[in-house]
Parts: sequence; structure tokens; C-alpha cells
Amino acid sequence: MDEHSAARRADTGRRLARFAALRGAAARPGELWDVVVLTAADAAQAGAFREQLAEKLRRGDLPRGVRYLVCPDPPGPRIGNGGSTLHVLQYLEDLYGDQWTSFTVLLIHSGGYSQRLPSASALGKVFMALPFGDPIYQMLELKLAMYIDFPCHMKPGILVTCSDDIELYSTGTTEPILLDKPGFTALAHPSELAVGTTHGVFVLDPSSFSGTGGLEYASCQRFLHKPDMRTMRQSGAVCVRGHCSPGNHSGRGHCSPGNHSGRGHCSPGNHHSGSGAASEFVYTDSVFYMDHHTAKRLLMFYKQMGVLCCEIDAYGDFLQALGPRATPDYTKNMSNVSKEESGLVEVRQQLYSLLQGTALNVIVLNNSQFYHIGTTQEYLFHFTAENKLRFELDLLPVAFSIFPDAAKTSDQSSVIQSILEPRCVIGPGSVIEYSRIGPEVSVGKNSIVSGSYINFSVDIPSDCFLSSVAVKIKDQVEYVTMAFGVGDNLKNSVKVLSDIQSLQFFGASLAECLGLWGLEASDQLFSSRNTGLGLWTVRIFPVCSTPSESIRLSLQMLHSVQHMTAFKLSSFQLLSVEEMLAYKDVEDMLRFRKQIYDEICLQRKKEKSDCRTNCT
Repeated sequence: MDEHSAARRADTGRRLARFAALRGAAARPGELWDVVVLTAADAAQAGAFREQLAEKLRRGDLPRGVRYLVCPDPPGPRIGNGGSTLHVLQYLEDLYGDQWTSFTVLLIHSGGYSQRLPSASALGKVFMALPFGDPIYQMLELKLAMYIDFPCHMKPGILVTCSDDIELYSTGTTEPILLDKPGFTALAHPSELAVGTTHGVFVLDPSSFSGTGGLEYASCQRFLHKPDMRTMRQSGAVCVRGHCSPGNHSGRGHCSPGNHSGRGHCSPGNHHSGSGAASEFVYTDSVFYMDHHTAKRLLMFYKQMGVLCCEIDAYGDFLQALGPRATPDYTKNMSNVSKEESGLVEVRQQLYSLLQGTALNVIVLNNSQFYHIGTTQEYLFHFTAENKLRFELDLLPVAFSIFPDAAKTSDQSSVIQSILEPRCVIGPGSVIEYSRIGPEVSVGKNSIVSGSYINFSVDIPSDCFLSSVAVKIKDQVEYVTMAFGVGDNLKNSVKVLSDIQSLQFFGASLAECLGLWGLEASDQLFSSRNTGLGLWTVRIFPVCSTPSESIRLSLQMLHSVQHMTAFKLSSFQLLSVEEMLAYKDVEDMLRFRKQIYDEICLQRKKEKSDCRTNCT
């Protein structure tokens, strides 16, 4: 790794060490956030988040002296992360009155059902396990650690972030990042132009910064949301190395396994290398801060709205109104909207009128890296294949697990808080988390196994996704295992039954799979027409009385598709992924994780005792 990556690793290690010293300890006033708020999609998800927070506090995984809150979106239409931000402001005022305006608040957007990484669907992306720490870190702890320097250099206000991305940076000096200006302040990262097409891009005033050094404060003339190449060039967002540039720093910016649509997806590789077009870059967004005066103006707007009936984006719909060169043209642009809604243009125009003229300050982090871990491909890529994040966060191939010498794995696999029996085999590029893997189990390449108990002899195929969910139906705890190919698109859906042949399941047409399983394609086979006909809503996963039996049946489904052989499901009670989440039994899933945790702790104590005995 180059010197810039080494600097990020060193600064990241310092922040992690500071946070580790505070885990389970009481933070001094002003040392950490006054309030940390997690958003949730609904009351059920909020309940699951609160249970996990309570367990973390009981176990001493989090610092004490911070108010940890969960704020569910209001019932009714989806409101997007912008609507969630507004609703959190109302929630804080309802709880604390005017006192909330004196708080430093970390707002982590963590609602939604993680359709692109369904192993995080039941318990939330913000509680996704990471392969390091003792005990392991989840995304929540990592967010707290990475922003640990901010609260004591920040005026009261709100820092807004998402639960499935990681920002690592080095300022190269002891100078802190100051979040103390009126209006909005955003972090900016140098990135390839291709990355800019799926992110927010800052058009910076070139006279306000030099592009050299690790940390600079710049003024932003305009914010572009997922612009095309032409718009970036015409707007003056494109920098060239040596001219309004961060200097000759290769391998920086955003790093992910493929060029996908949506926030945070781009191609891996050397982001500032070579000459010509490769020397061009843009500054892209990640985290932003707003002071309390601005937050109160947004709260007043939300109160006047009454009920928000459309999805708004905290990045696209707030930040595009800012800067002296902002125009209202974006308010009618629906190219980046997943679902056109009648009231969206009007709400955007009102937000533009409200925020026009508000400052957008930018903190340029020239040696920074943004990682997105919101899809199965990104998850596997960053934890097993790509070296940069593993180096900078010091990720481990085996983290907080029982892993006997007789078990076989690869340096390019990842085992997280799991118990592996001797003679099991984990293929390269695979991730095992919160699972018990028996002695005669072989996991293929590039697979994900999550929350599973596999105690029978089986070969799990390559490129396979397995995740078990405890469900409670009529007061009875039962188990369902979702099984897919890691490349399957659970967000994809069709409107009519005749189109389901276009949906892919583990490399085959869904219509073809239903024939193998003896299931008739009908409206009744799908749990919801509102969310479309797709892998998310199709009822194909058997309900079983034990976790291992549910895994056995789901693997037989995959086997039948692989080998084009019949496997009849018509005699089983079947659920969709959507229904699994509606019926999920959070207590049972957390109990299973705790059993693994306790067994690992017991094994650690035994090993230490044996070591002391042998040493004496």
C-alpha cells in the first residue's frame, strides 16, 4: 500500500484506539455526542434496533453518557432519508423542547430493508458485523469511532450520515476538522468522474482552496446530484491534477466492486493514475453537518407541511438548493427518482425557496477514501478480495470466532463471530457471520452464510447467499432460510405474471424455478402487489421447526435449480422475504447470536487458563 493509504491506516487506528478506551466507560461532557439517533423504517424495525442497543449497553460495547435514540418514520407513505431527517428534528423537539438546540447530534440513516444485502434486512445495516474488534465492531461502533474527533470541535447541530458507508481519511496534520460555520458543511473526497455520476458532486470556487495538503476549507458554488459527465464539465466541477487539484495522489477516492446505479457504487482500481483523462477528478459527497439555526428552519417547514406524502432526499433535495450558483431546475428533474410522485416537484420548490442563499461550506479531504458496503457484491469485495479497506481498517480473516486448526479456510475469506467445527471448509471469497458450521460442511467460493446453524454434511455451492431468520407465527417460533445467488436482484420486480420469466433466481428464470418446485405462478404466490412481483415478494421459502431443517430445504431448492431437477415445495408453508421480516422474532435471533458470543468468551477464558497453567 502507498504512503497515503498508510497515513489513513495510522489515523484510523488512532481513532479506533480512542473509541476502544471509551467502550463501556462514561464519556466526559463534550467528549462525545449528546445524542445519537438511528432512523428506522417503521415501529417494528425501531423495536429491533432498541433491543440491540440495550444489549450493547448491557455488554459494554458502547460508551455511556450518550443518549441513544431510535426514531421510526411516521406511518403512511415512504418519505425518504430527507423526510426522515425532518421527522427526527420533530422527534428531538418533542422529547427535549428547546433544549435540543444546544445538542451535538449524530443522525445515522438506518431505515429501509437492505434489499441489496438481505443478511442485514432483519436486524438492520447499522448492526452489520465487521471483521475486526474484540468483541467485534458493528457499523454503529465504527461510525462512532470514525467521527470521534468531531463533537469537541463542533457547534451544536446535526451531523447526517448513512449506515452502510465508511469514510477513512488522514488530514496529514494535527489540525482538527471544524464544524462551526452557519448553514451546511459537507466533507468532500477526490474521485473519478465515473464515481461522480452516482454521487453528489461539489462545484467549488477554485480561488477558495489550493487542492494541496490533507485538509482545506472551501466554498461551494453549486451542488450537483448524480450528474452526467457533460453536466460536470459544463458546471466547472472537473478538476485536473496540478490545476485546482489535490495533487499527485494515486489510489484515492471511492472504491467498490462494480459500476452500479445508486449512491456509493463505482469501480475499484487506481483512481488518479496515468495521464490524460485519468488525471481528471471531481469532489464527491459523504457526510454533512447543519447548524441548529438551519435545522430549526427545516423543522418549521416540516410543521407547516403537516403530512409529507413523497420521498425526498437529504442530499439531492437539501444540498442542491445551496450555493450562489444554485438554480431551481433540479426540482423538475426526475431522472434520479425511483418513483415519480405528484407532490415531489412542489415540495422541492418549497425547499429551494427556503434554503436558497444558505451557505454550503466544504471540507476538502484530499487523502480520503469512501467505501460503500450496501450490496452483496460490495460486501464480499471489501471483506475478501480488495486489499485497501482490509489494510486501512486492519480487517481480519477470522474475527472473534472459534476456528480450530483442522478447519480449512483462505486468507481471502472472512469469518465473523462464528463457531467452526474441525474439518469444515470455507472457500476463498466467502463470508461467514453469526453462524455455527459443522464438521462435514464445505462452503464454496464467493458465498455468504449468515445467522445459520448447519449441523449436517453438505456442500454449499459457490456464489450462494444463505441467511436464516427466526419467525413467530401464531405464537410459535419457527425458522425460514432465504437462499439466493449473490448476484440476484431482490429489488427488481414486474407488474404482471406473464413477465416473471425476466426475473432471475440463481442463474435461472424464476418461472422455470417455479415449475421445478411444483408451484403455480399466481397472484397468491406473491405477498404483495403493492411492492411488485419479484424475489422480495415471492412465497418460496419453507417454514420449519428447526434452523438446520430450514437450511436443508433451502439448499435443496438451490440444488434443484443448479441441476434442473424437481423438488416439490407445494406441501410446505411458504413465506416471502417480505413476510419473513414482518414475522421476524428478534429475541430468538439475538439469543442465537448471544449463545455464540458466550461460547467464544468461554473458549477464550479456557485458552488463557490453559496458557497460564502450561507457562507455570
